Amino acid sequence: MPFAESTGGGEPGRACSGAGAGRRSPAPLLAVCAGYFMVILDVTIINVAVPVVGRELSASLTGIQWITDGYTLVFAGFLMTGGALGDRLGNRRVFCMGVVVFTVASAACAFAPDASFLVVARLVEGLGAALIVPGSLALLQQAYPAPAARSRAFGLWGSMAGVAASAGPLLGGLLVTTVGWRWVFLINLPVGVACLLLTLRYVAPSPRHADRALDWPAQCAVVAAVALLTAALNEAGRRGWSDPAVIAGLGLAVLAVVAFVLRERFARFPALPLRLLRSRAMSGAAVVGLLFNFGFYGMVFTASLDFQRRRGFSALETGLALFPAVAVTMFASVLSGRLSRRTGDRPLVVTGMLLGALGLAGWTAAGLEPAYPLLVAPMMAAGFGTSFALTGTTATVMGAAPSAYAGAASALFNTTRQIGSATGVALGGSLLAASADYGTGLRVSMGIGALAYLIAAVLAWVCVPAKSSGPSVAK
Repeated sequence: MPFAESTGGGEPGRACSGAGAGRRSPAPLLAVCAGYFMVILDVTIINVAVPVVGRELSASLTGIQWITDGYTLVFAGFLMTGGALGDRLGNRRVFCMGVVVFTVASAACAFAPDASFLVVARLVEGLGAALIVPGSLALLQQAYPAPAARSRAFGLWGSMAGVAASAGPLLGGLLVTTVGWRWVFLINLPVGVACLLLTLRYVAPSPRHADRALDWPAQCAVVAAVALLTAALNEAGRRGWSDPAVIAGLGLAVLAVVAFVLRERFARFPALPLRLLRSRAMSGAAVVGLLFNFGFYGMVFTASLDFQRRRGFSALETGLALFPAVAVTMFASVLSGRLSRRTGDRPLVVTGMLLGALGLAGWTAAGLEPAYPLLVAPMMAAGFGTSFALTGTTATVMGAAPSAYAGAASALFNTTRQIGSATGVALGGSLLAASADYGTGLRVSMGIGALAYLIAAVLAWVCVPAKSSGPSVAK
């Protein structure tokens, strides 16, 4: 059976004869990164395609909004559920299930006959993404147990987010203008098939804890909290922060968080034991992830609007203009992975956050209508700093988690990062909409992003361990 997993807390079995070698080869990394790349790419690649989709499928404005936002809502809302399922059923099994769901849903999106069908397919796609992402980090931790190798793997995994998110508009523009919008989804099919085959061939089965209940009340509370928060933040960008619907959504999200904490305090098998959140390394690094996603994706969103609305760039030209922020991410992740074994994680995370702060502060200081060449260095600093810090932050979160809760820790980290991205985009949109002078709103947004990077640098100095350590063991 292809999805067979080992039971209990012992050493994972072998996926096949090559699995043992796969632990020391790049094959597991390639498999996991392919899945993660698909997930993040689909967050942004659709943005340049929705006007064409709306015309061809006669979609209403609400339908167009759900095509873009429905995927993100389900993805963010079910991350904790995906992590809990991975810990219980085996992370490789759940990861593969997610790849299958995501790939099939992508095919359904590509052949959607109307807007309603496409919205439903996008929701299913988001569910597949929520199953893929938590297991991806857990599988890398399993495949590369040595701290140095694990740091390099985490760095390359993290760089996929920046590359995919920023390359989405460029790739989407190319596909829409050449072969049509349906190829925005069809491109996922060969990647999904290759990801599944590589995972089954080279990634060893994961331990599973079948005796652990899933704690459905807590899972529902997390889904409600993240979905309400993400929806409220998305609406804030359109309606404004004082809108009653936005305020109600934020209030209900807080109530759902309180319900989750109370449930986890008394649950026999908690989805995320509160003792893990009391770990300064885990909770602090998760907040650092929230802050640098806030800064980076807020920058990408507001820069995209500036390039298209004020400077008159096309979608393809906007993707090319954002490319400097992407080009440095792969180099930064590889460099940080190599340096971590010498310096530890703390100096790298702090340095990355300071670089990000310097970049966005430089954009703010460039003036109301800076020439594009003056923005290249700030964008590169933000992209480099974020990717440079992500390696150590990821290693800190995963290293602080007991192995039995690797999926839950990965889900926590990625959920906080999604919240940071949504907050950065919503706040940036609100500032641009509320400002009488577009340039002033853009500068204020970049200044707030720089402040978020500075706060993350201070928090990293306090919470991120000076030296890398191996993954914790379950107690």
